Amino acid sequence: MSAVVNAPWIARQATDLLAQRGHAWLLQGPSGLGQYELALALASAWLCEKPSAQGACGDCPSCHAIAVHTHADLAVLMPETVMLELGWPLSEKAQDEIDKKARKPSKEIRVDAMREAVEFSQRTDARGRGKAVLVFPAERMNTITANALLKTLEEPPGDVRFVLATEASHLLLPTIRSRCLAHTMKWPEADEALTWLAGQGVPADVAQALLRSAGGRPTDVLRQAEAGLSPDWWADLPKAMRQGDARYLADLSPAQAIDALQKLCHDLLLQHAGTAPRFFNAADLPASAASVRVLTDWFKRLMTSARTAEHPFNAGLMLEALTADAQQTLMSKG
Repeated sequence: MSAVVNAPWIARQATDLLAQRGHAWLLQGPSGLGQYELALALASAWLCEKPSAQGACGDCPSCHAIAVHTHADLAVLMPETVMLELGWPLSEKAQDEIDKKARKPSKEIRVDAMREAVEFSQRTDARGRGKAVLVFPAERMNTITANALLKTLEEPPGDVRFVLATEASHLLLPTIRSRCLAHTMKWPEADEALTWLAGQGVPADVAQALLRSAGGRPTDVLRQAEAGLSPDWWADLPKAMRQGDARYLADLSPAQAIDALQKLCHDLLLQHAGTAPRFFNAADLPASAASVRVLTDWFKRLMTSARTAEHPFNAGLMLEALTADAQQTLMSKG
């Protein structure tokens, strides 16, 4: 089990949901609140050989099989890019196609993977604890893929349970949402988040500073700390972008860089509205003359860039382009 699965705010929600009945859950809320981790905690508890009211035991053969991503009674439906990132194995056919460069990993949940999951749900379970299907991020199902799930979701065969996790529930088909019990993810308390981060080896002063830059999401703080993004690095980011220093983003992935620049743009828009910034200290924001229109257009371009951030053609060139666009925006006079 990952440390995030055992985080107190995730464990508390898992306990609450396990006490309720239902064959399909929809975990929803903003990004970074642990939808995937809670979904995995639920699936683990359903399949565990020695479960308690608090969830899976973490020690039985079933829990071990989930930990190494080989459980015969768990079907995981994700975009192939996400599966590769999280260490889940692809089907032999999909892996062979990608290895032979016949195609790139899919950024959507493929319909053939969904059909395999439906067929999986109709087979007898291997360990006698039923089956589980985990879908994340559920908003990455297109209409065809979602429709392939509908009938099984409404009338599941045998002892099979579903958990769908999403950061954009509004993008799901209403028919999918209506067939699930909805759970809105809970925000961790600041003190609780800081205590947990300390247990993960993040110094208290670093955690306190980065919690602001992460928008109160402790899992994002952990990722920032692991990537070496110090509070000083974060504070100097606006200045570096105004100077057009692409080297400042060199240690970030394109997705991380886009996230940081979106937060900068967000706070500049708040500054225009006379509101306190959320992610940066006001003193660290540049004195930009860029108008609301210019900043809004920049945010739209960042959203467009995010669509190719998982597998950019050339990460270095993308970071340079992002920096140049940021500098041009911050130096704009209108």
